[in-house]
Amino acid sequence: MERVAERLAAEGVRALRLRRVLALLADGWCSLDELVRRPAVERRTVEELLAAAGDDLEHRGERWRLAPGVVPAYRERFALDALPTPVDPLAEAVARHAELLARIEADIAAVPPPLPAMDHVPATPESVLRRALWLAENHDLTGARVLFLGDHDLTSLAACAVVPGLQVTVVDLDERTLEFIDTRAAERGFDIRCLHADLRFGLPSAAREWADLVVSDPPYTPEGVGLFAARALSCLRDPSRGRVLLAYGFSDRAPALGLKVQQELLRLGLVFEAVLPDFDRYRGAQAVGSASSWYVCRPTLRRQRVEHVTRRAVSIYTHGPQSVEATRGTDEETLRAVQDLAAGPERRPVGVRQVGWDRPVQAVPGGALAVDASGDLGPWLLRVLLAVTAERVAVLVRDTHPCLGDADARKALQAVVGDRYRLRFLRGTPGPRHAVVLAEQVPPDELDPAGRLRRYLLDRAHGKPANVWREALVEASGGTLTKNQARQLVAEHARRAGLREHELAGRLVDLPRHRLAVLLEAASRG
Repeated sequence: MERVAERLAAEGVRALRLRRVLALLADGWCSLDELVRRPAVERRTVEELLAAAGDDLEHRGERWRLAPGVVPAYRERFALDALPTPVDPLAEAVARHAELLARIEADIAAVPPPLPAMDHVPATPESVLRRALWLAENHDLTGARVLFLGDHDLTSLAACAVVPGLQVTVVDLDERTLEFIDTRAAERGFDIRCLHADLRFGLPSAAREWADLVVSDPPYTPEGVGLFAARALSCLRDPSRGRVLLAYGFSDRAPALGLKVQQELLRLGLVFEAVLPDFDRYRGAQAVGSASSWYVCRPTLRRQRVEHVTRRAVSIYTHGPQSVEATRGTDEETLRAVQDLAAGPERRPVGVRQVGWDRPVQAVPGGALAVDASGDLGPWLLRVLLAVTAERVAVLVRDTHPCLGDADARKALQAVVGDRYRLRFLRGTPGPRHAVVLAEQVPPDELDPAGRLRRYLLDRAHGKPANVWREALVEASGGTLTKNQARQLVAEHARRAGLREHELAGRLVDLPRHRLAVLLEAASRG
């Protein structure tokens, strides 16, 4: 107990949170996860406290408690029965929504598993509900638009349940999350549109200047928070009235990291109207106490100034091949091998491009391209094949890429782009950690009429599907269809397929993969 007292004394005014850890141990068995998450204390600090308690503790597997014989002494010495209750103005509101909380918990349990390399750490159902309630209680959301930059936590679904009729857009890199949210929203009649994007390479055109509020739980690096906040500002339709709401947490042991992140936000001209500490709890993220604060940010800079200071950093995560620490690029020998594969037997000149699909990428007539997508976690490959136009394309990826995992994954990718490119999957090439996806253009005369129409759409992935589809029908008819007749056909077949207005009015390259498949199928039937 003396070592515990010394540890608390070393914390000074911050010792209250460690006394809460002791109170949990005094109440009975607790897992390490609970000892971290409930009082929002970093794992390393909790482990130090457990080490200080030593033989006063009992443990059973992964659970701990104070030995019953020492509990009275600990309660008296550290005043554990007199601990103040943390102030939570939303506690009663959360308790009133028990049915909704149960639904949120079921959704979180059903969403595709988190991807650590994308810094996915699920928020608790209570935290997701708290976010939705806070939005409703602090803003007039009648007729408002809320945009979520990344939403593996499914806050968008909770917000639509709390505020009926709310207009929501979700922009995410993870195709699985987009499909899950899109499906649940359709089942519940929520007004949610889903768009695919990697914020490092730009925003979907339909997301720009659209929202009144932008909500995000970004990667907890200065690069990640800065990028997401900059993109959020570009999404506001009226920056003078809009707000950016960010979840961010840093370890009590590393305040310098928090300073760097806050400096990034200040650099973007964001003023902190409020910082609500420990607003969120997570199932994971123990290095930051499984908690984050809620930053309510007000823009002050003009939009043009924000666009000017936006950086394009690829390494933004805390884990995996795109982490800030993973800075090693692809070696020259590997890149030359990919160039040779792209050139093929004709040995045509080939350049190497980095990943990006904000604009079309066109090779010289008859030319080829090599693309270094070796950092791809899964979503980049399809977008590269939509954005690049060349007779032959060699895309370097990791050998563990999800689209190469098994025959079904390879067939699924081929099915989407098959009217444009014929794919070959070269595993272990040029080396054991890499693979090359070799794409060769399909000659148009090998396609049937439906295939040629799909090809027309795929070749113009940066166009608006409604316009491109109409033009394809006019061309396919040999001029016998007028533009108005073609437009009516597009509207009819889009309605039958359940395609929504925003999916026809945005860019094809921004559609989630599952909705792109619906569009191509509808075009085939039309």
